[in-house]
Amino acid sequence: MTEAAEATEPVEEAAGAASRDEALRPHAEDAFAHELTALAAADDRPRPARWRLSPWAVATYLLGGTLPDGTVITPKYVGPRRIVEVAVTTLATDRALLLLGVPGTAKTWVSEHLAAAVSGDSTLLVQGTAGTPEEAIRYGWNYARLLAHGPSRDALVPSPVMRAMAEGATARVEELTRIPADVQDTLITILSEKTLPIPELGQEVQAVRGFNLIATANDRDRGVNELSSALRRRFNTVVLPLPATADAEVDIVSRRVDQMGRSLDLPAAPEGIDEIRRVVTVFRELRDGVTTDGRTKVKSPSGTLSTAEAISVVTGGLALAAHFGDGVLRPADVAAGILGAVVRDPAADRVVWQEYLETVVRERDGWKDFYRACREVSA
Repeated sequence: MTEAAEATEPVEEAAGAASRDEALRPHAEDAFAHELTALAAADDRPRPARWRLSPWAVATYLLGGTLPDGTVITPKYVGPRRIVEVAVTTLATDRALLLLGVPGTAKTWVSEHLAAAVSGDSTLLVQGTAGTPEEAIRYGWNYARLLAHGPSRDALVPSPVMRAMAEGATARVEELTRIPADVQDTLITILSEKTLPIPELGQEVQAVRGFNLIATANDRDRGVNELSSALRRRFNTVVLPLPATADAEVDIVSRRVDQMGRSLDLPAAPEGIDEIRRVVTVFRELRDGVTTDGRTKVKSPSGTLSTAEAISVVTGGLALAAHFGDGVLRPADVAAGILGAVVRDPAADRVVWQEYLETVVRERDGWKDFYRACREVSA
């Protein structure tokens, strides 16, 4: 090693450590490292090959609990326990896992935490888009080396899926149905034969024990690039539902806003719990097409009004309260965010919103400040 390399190595290491410590959104395995470490220490159950935790411990990591040493494991997913158990069990078999649901049902969140708990690495990720190429799933080439020396393993650039196969880790594919159909089908051989041919080299990469894949897709994408029946058969599909009750949704929003708020130095979410409940109520009523008491039917807008959007509205409101208010979340802080979430189609959705304001919000006890704030931003 040269003197220059020796001199720069500590600097690079320090820079890497600083970037991890100051990351705006740390990876799950970094943000919850203490919980994963505590679970691993307390976990005495059988673990599948190359798993960091047993299936029981993975489920506990996602659902929350208290360990014998008093360590509190915070819930990452609030929903039916059986859904998590089926998802974890699937990963312990040779079938891949497809998390399906409407936008905002925590598919990506669950996928990331499953990979972090199983493999200790949630970064082996392929982000699906209409422009995702086959190389993103299989492999690419370092063209400088390819031109200089011809096809070789040194010139090959492995995809996250190929790396997961070689390391016995968990790969993730986000928004699978947004990927072109011919690129999707690249996964068929990988999932059925557990091998990835490299015809240019006359070689193949065989998946080692521990490899599996988690894909996510949402119900609203049906018909965009629907999965072929051959590919769908390679997955065990788990549907993530919307929160069953308003209390459950308020709990989810409060937890996520609190986590995000701490990283942004925003006020604690409990100080605005009334507004969080109000945002959730508005979203659920417009989403369901009926008020919570069942007495009044309302029209639903074109947007999904998901839990994820409620989290975004409340986080934005907390930022307004912190920087331009007294730090307490109030109706005026969330009104603009709600308007932006509801009115996606300026023509049709604005009519839906105005009708909801006048027939439901205006007449509801204790909502006068919220009504005035919404009227002001809607004018």
